[in-house]
Amino acid sequence: ERPEENGHQDKRLKRDANEEDVEDQNKKLPKRKIVLLMAYSGKGYHGMQRNVGSSQFKTIEDDLVSALVQSGCIPENHGEDMKKMSFQRCARTDKGVSAAGQIVSLKVRLIDDILEKINNHLPSHIRILGLKRVTGGFNSKNKCDARTYSYMLPTFAFAHKDHDVQEEVYRLDRETLEKVNKLLACYKGTHNFHNFTSQKGPKDPSAKRYIMEMYCGEPFVRENVEFAVIKVKGQSFMMHQIRKMIGLVIAIVKGYAAESIIECSWGEEKVDVPKAPGLGLVLERVHFEKYNRRFGNDGLHEPLEWTEEEEKIAVFKEQYIYPTIINTEREEKSMVNWLNTLPIHDFNSSAVGIQANNKNSK
Repeated sequence: ERPEENGHQDKRLKRDANEEDVEDQNKKLPKRKIVLLMAYSGKGYHGMQRNVGSSQFKTIEDDLVSALVQSGCIPENHGEDMKKMSFQRCARTDKGVSAAGQIVSLKVRLIDDILEKINNHLPSHIRILGLKRVTGGFNSKNKCDARTYSYMLPTFAFAHKDHDVQEEVYRLDRETLEKVNKLLACYKGTHNFHNFTSQKGPKDPSAKRYIMEMYCGEPFVRENVEFAVIKVKGQSFMMHQIRKMIGLVIAIVKGYAAESIIECSWGEEKVDVPKAPGLGLVLERVHFEKYNRRFGNDGLHEPLEWTEEEEKIAVFKEQYIYPTIINTEREEKSMVNWLNTLPIHDFNSSAVGIQANNKNSK
């Protein structure tokens, strides 16, 4: 049968031809360096960064790259080798961690309705909320001066260990909130955070980090449980650093550890620092102050600020991030279970003391 004698075949050929035309037009488009503003709920993912060749650990970037290829922004081989599109994420969020303002930089073909097309190929809990053109040499990780994270937690985490606490009934009093904020403020400035991550020794210069602000906001009630949000802004953070900073403050407020332990943790001795659950951690925004001063008003580039997207960010958090944290906390009780492990930690012994005890017991 010749194509024209069969209507079905004719339609299919037309459709294929149209798709090929679009593909050909896409190929002719020059590639441009852009940044994408991303929001995602991290539950069920092994962090942001893609592990090429490791399919059992699904990451946010796996879904993103797949959507970029399917929408026609990047050729398939760029998905396999991300260096070809100069891909860089601003922050590597850990397993289960969400983001409301993650930034990735990459080279793409600027196709029509680009955001809509990418989002059509993404699950609803991952959204691209904005796009801006940037300078050709822009790298979202290196050009970022600071990152702001939030940590949402049920306030019963701050109840003293000697008090019998009914989780749903507990409400944070003013005095305890002030104590929490006094302790969080101790982290401000530059300190050696080697005790707040793994695989970094006390003499490693990269363990020194600069914290600009850290505080706990006013508590609020959701689904009968009171929550509060801790905000922290720093130049950059190491793996598990924020969760350990918060874990140590909780241990002090609950009465397991002395306040002096924060000062001790900057020293060279190994300190046993507990790591709060990953569930409540959210990458709120990333800051490009130096870049904005230099290129934001040069007439060619826009400053990397997202005031117009604030509304979309807020809606996404209310729709996907907060409900996930609240419901997972209620179903899996990650904070309750973690709080039960605090008595196991030895907050009085340094590594030297522990080794001596081990020798004696042997």
